Amino acid sequence: MTWNLAGDRPIWLQLTEQIQLRILTGEYQAGERLPSVRELAAQAAVNPNTMQKALTELERSGLLYAQRTSGRFITQDGERIREMRCRMAQGETRQFLARMEELGFSAGEILELVRRQVEAEEGKAEEDSDDGTE
Repeated sequence: MTWNLAGDRPIWLQLTEQIQLRILTGEYQAGERLPSVRELAAQAAVNPNTMQKALTELERSGLLYAQRTSGRFITQDGERIREMRCRMAQGETRQFLARMEELGFSAGEILELVRRQVEAEEGKAEEDSDDGTE
């Protein structure tokens, strides 16, 4: 597990986003117990108080819950995870569309570019599976 932290934004926010992404992509499974604050802080090379702040934020969002003496766990609410995953995808899509519009592409041109790229990626995946190199 690699932690990519940059100096341009608050570290606790970056930690929150990275843990959230690991939950939404299934790297951390629903119902799974997270390592302790100290363990996570050591892995990320950050102060435990900073990691605590990130985990508290994730509890507030409903992705984590704490059990008094057992630690923190990933929510078992699959609907909440799906909902947050969709929200994250919508945000990424909005950013992509805004950037494409800045580059001067119309909605139709953007759709055509995306369609061609998806087809190219699918073709590449088929070639890889035909070669046995997936």
